[in-house]
Amino acid sequence: MIYSMTAFARREIKKEWGDAVWEIRSVNQRYLENFFRLPEQFRGLENTLREKLRQNLTRGKIECSLRIDSKKQTVLELNLNQALANSVIQSLKWIKQQAGEGEINLTDVLRYPGVVELPEQDLDVMSQDLLAGFDELLAEFIAMRGREGEKLQDIIQQRLSAISIEAAKVRSKMPEILQWQRDKLLQRFEEIQLQPDPTRLEQELILLAQRIDVAEELDRLEMHVKETRNILQKGGAVGRKLDFMMQELNRESNTLASKSINTDITNSAVELKVLIEQMREQIQNLE
Repeated sequence: MIYSMTAFARREIKKEWGDAVWEIRSVNQRYLENFFRLPEQFRGLENTLREKLRQNLTRGKIECSLRIDSKKQTVLELNLNQALANSVIQSLKWIKQQAGEGEINLTDVLRYPGVVELPEQDLDVMSQDLLAGFDELLAEFIAMRGREGEKLQDIIQQRLSAISIEAAKVRSKMPEILQWQRDKLLQRFEEIQLQPDPTRLEQELILLAQRIDVAEELDRLEMHVKETRNILQKGGAVGRKLDFMMQELNRESNTLASKSINTDITNSAVELKVLIEQMREQIQNLE
């Protein structure tokens, strides 16, 4: 299975100590970057969470947040940091005085990090519950990345099939194009009433055929298509490998275009570049 770097997951936790909500989202990123928004009393979990992500993900910009509803915590014994609460209130009063407007919301004071502290024992229980919830969230998140990866894989496979069809079309036209070029050259000689030496003419025709022959490019194109399919089949973190294969495919399509002396071949070369670019855009989303 291949995985998309773009996904979102949400997990709710309901316990005796209260409710909590985990959210995790990711977007494209060359490397793995983790950002956490956690309540102050649970900042100590960050290293553990970061390690869990590192063990399961290889690329993407990951943003993870935790919100805790402390309504149910009113039945517990709470420790109020009175000095910090007083400092926060005085700061709010000063801001209100300077602004000349606004009201002081005591609920906001209580929510300020460190003003209300839960008993240490309760924090341990909550931490265990939160980590268990995060494991469930991460499993759901990875599954979603996998489902998105399957959709991207289908798109890429379709484009690879289209490339093979286009390459076969070019290959089938080459004998006709070579004959057309030969007839065109002979017609030009007739127009200028030139009788070339048969041996020299044959040499020129051979050189011309070599110059416009794209069999080697088509062979390499098919080889790259096959290798891209193999990479997709192996699965895992394939984004960088696939990106390299797109460069190789693009190189062959450019060479094909440079050798073109026929509108059909030119159109096929353009179509190949469009298909490769469409794949490249999707591959940017893969881990």
